[in-house]
Amino acid sequence: MPSFLFYVLTLLLVGGCASRIPEPITYPYSQQQKMEASHHWQVLAEDLANRINNELIITDNITKTVFVKETCGNEAAPCNPTETGSFNEAFRDLLITNLVGFGIPTQQQKTDETLEIYYKVQVVRHNSERLRTLQPGLLTGLSAAVVVLRNAPADIITIALGAAADVANANMVTNGHYEIIITTSMLSGGKYLFRASDIYYINDKDFWHYQDHLPQAKTMKLTGPEKPQFQDPAKPLPETFKPAPENTEQSTPTNKKEI
Repeated sequence: MPSFLFYVLTLLLVGGCASRIPEPITYPYSQQQKMEASHHWQVLAEDLANRINNELIITDNITKTVFVKETCGNEAAPCNPTETGSFNEAFRDLLITNLVGFGIPTQQQKTDETLEIYYKVQVVRHNSERLRTLQPGLLTGLSAAVVVLRNAPADIITIALGAAADVANANMVTNGHYEIIITTSMLSGGKYLFRASDIYYINDKDFWHYQDHLPQAKTMKLTGPEKPQFQDPAKPLPETFKPAPENTEQSTPTNKKEI
């Protein structure tokens, strides 16, 4: 028996001396919005126009004109024709509309004195399955509420259980694989006056709305055999097309040699 205890203590000491990696923990419970409609693009454009307007007031640039530059992930170059995605085109229009709505002087063309506003969208894909669980303590609170109502009429208990089921159904879902990061900047002479990055969930099947550099369909010309031309009687056919002369008598080839 003493030898067995000595053996166990030795294993514990050896295990304690081995190095261990830090225990992985998750982040505290938080919420993140999900974009599922064009109206959500409008909400973001209005919020950004408001933030830009406040920044222009703070930096004493309220009288300066701005220009919204269309970019496809490259701040130094504009989008090429047919290169933008659905979100890129719509969001630029929505942002310009809201900037004008806030009374911010907005120009169609860039000049040396305009403040340049541009944005880019980064699509992020997570390959692993991610389960969105209940908020910590939520089930405990709901269970306690139901227990408190144990002596209440059956109708009230049924309503409480239904509410608990609704909350669980709204939270216990498998989240999608895609997120987007939308970064908006305002520059003056190469200096950042404003910069904001917003992160959203999106539906998996809608990721192409935010994807730039989409492969474009190409038109291919199908060619077939050339149309036959009618023969000009004045021009003889080439040798390869002349019909073979008709032989009235068929000769049988022989291999005999004269001696």
